[in-house]
Amino acid sequence: MSFVLSPSPASAEQAVAHFAAKLAYETDVSDVHNDLEAGAPGLAVVDTRGLDAWEQGHLPGAIHLPTRQIPARATQEILAGVVVVTYCWGPGCNGSTKAALEFAKLGYQVKEMIGGYEYWVREGFPVRTPDGLRRRQGDDLTVVPTGATCDC
Repeated sequence: MSFVLSPSPASAEQAVAHFAAKLAYETDVSDVHNDLEAGAPGLAVVDTRGLDAWEQGHLPGAIHLPTRQIPARATQEILAGVVVVTYCWGPGCNGSTKAALEFAKLGYQVKEMIGGYEYWVREGFPVRTPDGLRRRQGDDLTVVPTGATCDC
């Protein structure tokens, strides 16, 4: 008996639908970093954590909008028609999922940045702190030691 093959894998057509749908809801830190660096239009990256976490460090260019404040503040601070990318601490936290739901309820198109702030930092991307931009060395578990990306 195979643990991988039981239950049976989905058909190719079902797999296409599933993975296409998953990518419609999620993005990763590398893609967000590339878009922010390139100044890609039509995105609003939203840090959904509390003030202490925000001040510890956040993505350059991110907007601070804690999840509980989204219903009251989003339409005043986030332009209609942009795609909102939400992030929170990391994969062990569902704060960005809760925030994405709140934005979707308000009519925004939204994607969740998987890995969150944790993986942004682990990949060695810069964070903004009260002292300015800061970059930590990439974690060998997430970054190829030569500094190259995973090329996915």
